[in-house]
Amino acid sequence: MKEEYAVLSKKGYWGDQGDGTYVNPVLPGDYSDPDVIKVGDDYYGISSTLHCSPGMAVLHSKDLVNWSTIGHVVNDLTRIGPDYRHDVMNRYGKGVWAGAIRFHQNKYWVYFFTPDEGLFMSTAADPAGPWEPLHCVWEVEGWDDCCPFWDDDGQGYLVATHFADNYKIHLFQLSEDGKTLLHDSAKVIHQYKGSEASKLYKINGSYYLFHSEIREKEVGEVRVVMMLRSKHIYGPYEEKELIHTHGMEVDREPNQGGLVQTPAGEWYFISHQGTGGYHEGRTLHLLPVTWVDGWPIIGEDTDGDGIGEMVWGGRKPIHGYTSSALTMNDDFESAVLKPHWEWNHQPKAGKWSLTERHGYLRLYACVPSERGDFFKVCNTIAQRAYRTVHNKATVKIDLSGMVDDQEAGLCHFAQTFCTIGIQQQEGTRVLKYNNSGIMEWGPAIDSTSIWLRSVWNLDGESQFEYSVDGDHYISFGGVYQLGWGNYRGDRIGIYGYNHEREQGYIDVESFFHESGDQAGPAE
Repeated sequence: MKEEYAVLSKKGYWGDQGDGTYVNPVLPGDYSDPDVIKVGDDYYGISSTLHCSPGMAVLHSKDLVNWSTIGHVVNDLTRIGPDYRHDVMNRYGKGVWAGAIRFHQNKYWVYFFTPDEGLFMSTAADPAGPWEPLHCVWEVEGWDDCCPFWDDDGQGYLVATHFADNYKIHLFQLSEDGKTLLHDSAKVIHQYKGSEASKLYKINGSYYLFHSEIREKEVGEVRVVMMLRSKHIYGPYEEKELIHTHGMEVDREPNQGGLVQTPAGEWYFISHQGTGGYHEGRTLHLLPVTWVDGWPIIGEDTDGDGIGEMVWGGRKPIHGYTSSALTMNDDFESAVLKPHWEWNHQPKAGKWSLTERHGYLRLYACVPSERGDFFKVCNTIAQRAYRTVHNKATVKIDLSGMVDDQEAGLCHFAQTFCTIGIQQQEGTRVLKYNNSGIMEWGPAIDSTSIWLRSVWNLDGESQFEYSVDGDHYISFGGVYQLGWGNYRGDRIGIYGYNHEREQGYIDVESFFHESGDQAGPAE
């Protein structure tokens, strides 16, 4: 059966299968750098968002298999620095990297580094928010992958990697309020090529420093999950490999993640597959953990060497919860954006609204900071594009507010981009397809409403369609291969701008995003 899970995963099956089992990934989209905690009967996770805003997605689950996005930690990326502004947009692939979430003193705490600006933290009474305004703990470059830890005596610590200095892992003490590093306390507790992804735990009286590092294997250099163990927080530590890595085509190198325990006492590892290059990004996985001689084994130890192997599915940890479907629909009836939306960099305030026209998302046109550059178009709003058998995203747009030189529509983007939209010139609106600068013009559109659609398959082959009545769709433009870029999987979203002046707007009436769900009825 274990081999069957791997086959199911390759065929596009994922998550809760409705029969008491699950297939990896549990989320077939770009949920990179996860961490997870258990509070009461609930599991909360975070996922890095890099240059997307709001930053640091917060996830919730009851069973570690079915997850939903409930909010974000950082509502304004410009609190990190000016390069995230709508008129700069200069932090692709950077920004909010891997962090950690912990529950301490009846609050949720999240810490993370950005590679260029420093260490940041925030707290919240409710993980769905609101989160306190982002606090800069340390303005510094060249650090990443931190994790806070509070010992039994209440002393707080933070572990972090100085990747700019040969990936040295440092341990700092924290001030009582958690907002200051006590730099005099810093000590290097580990160093190896590529050492990062640190999480610090205390289990049965021992300190465990989870991390990953780059090691030479039969397939070449790969990122390997490791654990350090000591009776003393400053060491000395002994080290052990936790799961074999066989390379991209076999297991895609699961690494970043966190350990968590169920009410039944079982342990699991929530991880992303760390190798990029896939259109869906770094997907979320759930692996069982067993303990032998005080060491965790991730996955399954198939040959008895004390090191695990990738597991592609199995029995659900917790039963009684329904399977989730990847339906990210929005009718824009709410006065706040649903949490599955993220902007490309920080949007320009005052250039979008959910209240000016009830039931619509109004997007005003801006002039790109660099004309002709899609990646300098502000206020592009998007969602993760998933890898399932069948995927379809349809947006209905009211074009009544468009003016000359304005363009708006549906887009895919990662390293490259592809759009289907409407451009108005001399009072005439014309259908336009743009595959990273290779353009195709379609018919004039006389109606005031347009439906634009993208349909893509398991391999990320996307075809745009359009309709003037919402019933009959016509394919337009060539097949676009969804891709990977800037440490992100593909995003599907809505864009709009004016080539010459800040005039015009569109009203988005609905966005229906559905991905093929292999799950059956819940057990």
